[in-house]
Amino acid sequence: MNARQKRLFEEARKRNPELKVPTELPPATEWTEADLALIKQGVGDKTGRQNQAGGESGDAGEDMASGEQAGSVVTYFESKGFGFLRPDDGGRDIFFHVSRLAEGLATDLRPGTRLLYELGMDRSGKPAASSIRIAPPAAPAE
Repeated sequence: MNARQKRLFEEARKRNPELKVPTELPPATEWTEADLALIKQGVGDKTGRQNQAGGESGDAGEDMASGEQAGSVVTYFESKGFGFLRPDDGGRDIFFHVSRLAEGLATDLRPGTRLLYELGMDRSGKPAASSIRIAPPAAPAE
C-alpha cells in the first residue's frame, strides 16, 4: 500500500472500526479458460473479430494476410510522423504512426495512397493502425 492508500484506509477506518486491511490473494498457479479469454481481449487481438477486409468486396486480392484491412491515406503530417487513414469498409478515420510502417517508405504516405493494415490500439486505448504496409498496385482488369 502506498502512503495515499494508507491515509484513505485510515480515514475509512475512523468511520467504520470493523474495517479490515485487504489481504492480497496469492498468485494463481494455473490459468483458467476464463483467465485466458480475458487475456485474449487485450490490445491488438483480433481472434473474436470477423475479418472485414476479405471476401466482401472481392477486389481485396490474395495479397492480404488474415486480419488485414485495406484503406487509404487521408492526411499525413511528415514532420510529425503521423496521419489518418480511411478504411475501405467505411467508418471513422483511423490514426497511424510512421513507426508502425512495416513495408514501404514514409515518403510514399501521401493522400490517396492505398494501405494494408491491422487494427490495434495506441497507448491511450484508442483504435490505431499497426503493421502498416503500402498496398501493391492493383492488377489491370482484362
